[in-house]
Amino acid sequence: MASMNFIDVKGAGGAEQLIMATGDVPACRPGEVLIRVLASGINRPDILQRLGFYAPPADASPIIGLEAAGEIVALGAGVDRWSIGDRVCALCNGGAYAEYVAVPAGQCLPIPKGLSMLEAASLPETFFTVWSNLFQRARLTAGDSLLVHGGTSGIGVTAIQLAAASGVRVFASARSAAKCRACEALGAERAIDSTRDDYVAEVMALTDNRGVDVILDMVGGDYLQKNIACAALDGRLVSIAFLAGARVELDMMPVMLKRLTITGSTLRPQSVEAKARIARELLEHAWPLLASGAIAPQVHASFALAEVAEAHRLMESNQHVGKIVLQVAT
Repeated sequence: MASMNFIDVKGAGGAEQLIMATGDVPACRPGEVLIRVLASGINRPDILQRLGFYAPPADASPIIGLEAAGEIVALGAGVDRWSIGDRVCALCNGGAYAEYVAVPAGQCLPIPKGLSMLEAASLPETFFTVWSNLFQRARLTAGDSLLVHGGTSGIGVTAIQLAAASGVRVFASARSAAKCRACEALGAERAIDSTRDDYVAEVMALTDNRGVDVILDMVGGDYLQKNIACAALDGRLVSIAFLAGARVELDMMPVMLKRLTITGSTLRPQSVEAKARIARELLEHAWPLLASGAIAPQVHASFALAEVAEAHRLMESNQHVGKIVLQVAT
């Protein structure tokens, strides 16, 4: 176990910059577990890191990869919750595109009953992100209404399912009729084709001109002012990405008149304690839904670790519905 295969980046740029390399197995620091990775998930921040726009935190692995599923093979000092041999999925601070990854113990979760390793690897990044932004920051509760942009992304399919299972009225936007149908199959009451229809007018009509309580946005750009227009009184707007641009001009008058809260967050820089709290809440509230089949992972495609460039190209094509996963080992 002295060395391992991992995916390295020759230099900032396209997917062809991703290459297989060999290096040392990471050390297991106090409070961490070492996982033999069987599968790891692909996420949009991985693309940004490959392009050179998303540097890892100073104390994190420089290897790309934010989520993994596998088997614990070593325990750091002070770890008493887990045992060697436990099968877990984990939110990683980096390093998941590899045969081994060291992860803070509090960021690990048991693999829900009935799920494969590939399915389990698709869970952590999206579930941690959705739970922390919708249920912690935006205080989404049963009886609320929610608009999810990018409804067929990994984040989108998780948000739709978790919200619908929690008694929330869910709407979504997506960029084709087929993707809209996928959103509705996952639990959205109505999905709006944003390439064809005015989602503001549609949402206002669907809510009798009231608007929605919470909006989860990963588009940014001119969506911000449109989101304000279809938000309800005391609405909460949560931004987690800005594919259409981070800089916008904002009219504050409707924000004030509607008493809106505009917030956002990134997950990776948060403390170990904050991520462990999210994990505990997921274990209590979301994991039973996965175990019962009330919600389910949505894996669009899987690739061998050596095919990681193709996996990145698929994500960049925006043709997927749900998650793209790497099969690291069997």
